[in-house]
Amino acid sequence: MGMGLIFIGFMLIFLGTLMSASSGETNVESGGVIMIGPIPIVFGTNRGVTLAMILAVLLMVLWIVGALISRRV
Repeated sequence: MGMGLIFIGFMLIFLGTLMSASSGETNVESGGVIMIGPIPIVFGTNRGVTLAMILAVLLMVLWIVGALISRRV
């Protein structure tokens, strides 16, 4: 299942690249998260990307908490 998800991700990126190249108009936005210990530093080129990175950090924390709780049961 993991390999299938990786393959689907590559295909989506490839199709997105083809679609943006054919339209001739490009709009590049980027963002990222740097984890220094338990403290995340979130950055992005605009507000939407920054909010997406914050959401990604929150989902990561929820997943870790869920994994720790399930180990105790």
